[in-house]
Amino acid sequence: MKVIDATNLVLGRMATKVAKFALSGEEVAIVNCEKAVISGRQNSILARYKAREVRATPFHGPRRRRHPERIVSRAVRGMLPAGKWTENSRGRLAFGRVKCYLGIPLELKNAQLETIEKASFLKVTTPYYLTIEKLSQLLKGGHN
Repeated sequence: MKVIDATNLVLGRMATKVAKFALSGEEVAIVNCEKAVISGRQNSILARYKAREVRATPFHGPRRRRHPERIVSRAVRGMLPAGKWTENSRGRLAFGRVKCYLGIPLELKNAQLETIEKASFLKVTTPYYLTIEKLSQLLKGGHN
């Protein structure tokens, strides 16, 4: 099992690597999901996440993900092949091998944490970013 520490990793780049690991048959656990980063200006990131709510019917969905671990797992799911999401679809089976956690759970305290160097936020040249934790707080704040 790979245990990936999401601290200071760019969400999209991390999600593509995790999807590749899952498709190759490895179990993947992502810890510290709230510390992952989305690069860009706060207003544009928030507008992109809230735009989905405008297209939805209020009581029937689709509903946006507001918890940090669910935002990360949704990003990983978006990187997997969709097909029709049937029972034996490659994407569905791979998505079942991915687990996302807030912080580090007790069962993974002693596990060796890995990072993805190519997904590091230190390589991004823009000074504008938003952590998943902050995005989650802004989304829970209410409607437009």
